[in-house]
Amino acid sequence: MANSDDFISYVVDSMHMLGPVQAKRMFGGHGLFLGGLMFALVADDQLYLKSDPQTETRYKAHDLERFTYMKKGKPCHLNYYQAPEECLDNSEELVEWSAMAYQVAVRAAS
Repeated sequence: MANSDDFISYVVDSMHMLGPVQAKRMFGGHGLFLGGLMFALVADDQLYLKSDPQTETRYKAHDLERFTYMKKGKPCHLNYYQAPEECLDNSEELVEWSAMAYQVAVRAAS
């Protein structure tokens, strides 16, 4: 799950309108945090955004893949979905989707 420093910098810089987003190395990938809450992760230079039942249908409507990793030979799913490809080319779109993911993290923390 290696990430390039350039990709991490690009994503964090593109989210600057959301607030002071920080990337932290975690399990071979990176977690993206705002206000101490993890709302996104990056694995293999792919951005995944936190989801819950309120937002999951939006990801599924865009046919986006759920983050999955292997644990003891079995697939494990996390409530993070691949960000739409157009987000990486449009910072306003990225901030919109990231804000939605951040709200999921806020709901989960309360």
